[in-house]
Amino acid sequence: MVVAIDGPAGVGKSSIAKMVADRSGFSYLNSGSFYRAYTYIHLKEGGDPGDLEGLLARARETEVEIKDGHLFLDGEDIENRLHTAAVDRHVAAISASVPLRSYVNEQLVRIAEKRDVIVEGRDITTVVFPHAELKIFFDAKPEVRARRRFLQHPDGQSFEEVLAQIIARDEIDRNKPVGALVVSPDALYVDTSYLTMEQVCEKVLSAIFARKSDSK
Repeated sequence: MVVAIDGPAGVGKSSIAKMVADRSGFSYLNSGSFYRAYTYIHLKEGGDPGDLEGLLARARETEVEIKDGHLFLDGEDIENRLHTAAVDRHVAAISASVPLRSYVNEQLVRIAEKRDVIVEGRDITTVVFPHAELKIFFDAKPEVRARRRFLQHPDGQSFEEVLAQIIARDEIDRNKPVGALVVSPDALYVDTSYLTMEQVCEKVLSAIFARKSDSK
């Protein structure tokens, strides 16, 4: 079973998806982690953020695996390096690359083929898994999302700078030529602005159990 979750940056997708995966026994996949991982390795090796062809070539040479919810590049756990300020600055523009998106989508489908998965990102319900058994869209006010991101990753940026990045990221995500952030018409829409993680998790788990009951 594929549970596909979309939503803008800072809406709580990752934390909630991980919680749901733990409680449901599903594997957890975060499409954004793939883009962040490829951005990270490209920048680490001195690559130009604008050299998307070079970045894609490097990505194709890199083995990506998900183990216990952590992303490994060529056998190395880099989960704690995916949200640096440098990656945050460049990942939105890099993830808009159509060839890179196609490659990442191939990796997600490959990993999801033989297991029950919770997959989250920006275009999971519309492009990557359009026939997912359950689709969910999380949303929240930009100010709420910026506050969450600001408290999660204090790295010297002001709240105003984080808010500006959130708004700019939304603009890029909603206007991508392929894989734009949109609400799938058959998705369960959940505004997380004033809900606890526990409340959102319960909503998702209830929807999963309902779908499983319907399929019996």
